[in-house]
Amino acid sequence: MVKDIETILAHTGVNSDKETGALTAPLHFSTTYQHPEFGQSTGFDYTRTKNPTRAILEETLALIESGNYALATSSGMSAIVLAFEIFPVGAKVVSSRDLYGGSYRWFQQKEDEGRFNFYYVNNQAEFEDAIDDDTDIVYIESPTNPLMVEVDIEKLVKIAHSHGAKVIVDNTFYTPIYQKPLELGADIVVHSATKYLSGHNDVLAGAVIVKEEELYQKLIFNLNTTGAVLSPFDSYLLMRGMKTLALRMERSTENAQKIVEFLRTKEEVEEVIYPGKGGMISFKIHDAKKIPHILNNLKVITFAESLGGVESLITYPTSQTHADIPVEIRESYGLTDNLLRLSIGIESAKDLIDDLDKVLD
Repeated sequence: MVKDIETILAHTGVNSDKETGALTAPLHFSTTYQHPEFGQSTGFDYTRTKNPTRAILEETLALIESGNYALATSSGMSAIVLAFEIFPVGAKVVSSRDLYGGSYRWFQQKEDEGRFNFYYVNNQAEFEDAIDDDTDIVYIESPTNPLMVEVDIEKLVKIAHSHGAKVIVDNTFYTPIYQKPLELGADIVVHSATKYLSGHNDVLAGAVIVKEEELYQKLIFNLNTTGAVLSPFDSYLLMRGMKTLALRMERSTENAQKIVEFLRTKEEVEEVIYPGKGGMISFKIHDAKKIPHILNNLKVITFAESLGGVESLITYPTSQTHADIPVEIRESYGLTDNLLRLSIGIESAKDLIDDLDKVLD
């Protein structure tokens, strides 16, 4: 049996159509499916509940994250919401402080409504101190967005489980190429599949992956009820993008490592934040007033939100991805107004470095 992730990814959808032998997974646009006879079903009744194209995608998502079940959702945020909504009102959440701004926005809304209680921490030691018998959920971004803080997921899982808490890990930045949280004991993995999994900035998608059937049954019930499922065509596009995930992550890492080395030579750069692998880099410049010049004059790197595509992007979190986090909170944990975030793509590293060199001088 094939076990290597590179092969699983490259073969996404292969052998899924036994009748025709089509190499590419077929697109099933139908919203409804005929019953063979009264009281019988093909396994597909209505596309919100289950769709053949989406089912093929979900099988691959489960395989690459070492899970048993996966659900493809309409966005990364819908994946996070789905994961949280299976927990009871009043649940206590210990969460990474440095978070994607959209996650923080939803967390804050739910706390204001009295739905959940959030306790934020900055690092491994604070996580360990905060988890106690009252904790219901431990929510981890590792590395975090955009300060790239990593934690020991396996150790935190053991602590959380000893207190009866479940662990949710957002694995968007590293993907299963570099990290498999379920193998480290996590209960739920979420992705903004819009990012590295799809890889081409043309799909809005999310994913939730679990091992336990009990968790899956709660998740699938909620997903079928709320309807935030991924469309057949977007499922197809996501599968197509995933075929090259391993290659793209390898090239993005190679490029990122070269760019980090370059940035550390520039006097204009105050700090470079990079965890050592992956395509995400954050860096701070000494003079925040130069940021508009940098963003307006890049020619190869695109000034745009999002990340994880084949094209390199630069983002200013203060006014874009993290604008919903109050200034005093952002600055308290190091997300200052002189920070820029790079998502490194698969272009020539030399072209990317030359582009940055011209705007940083």
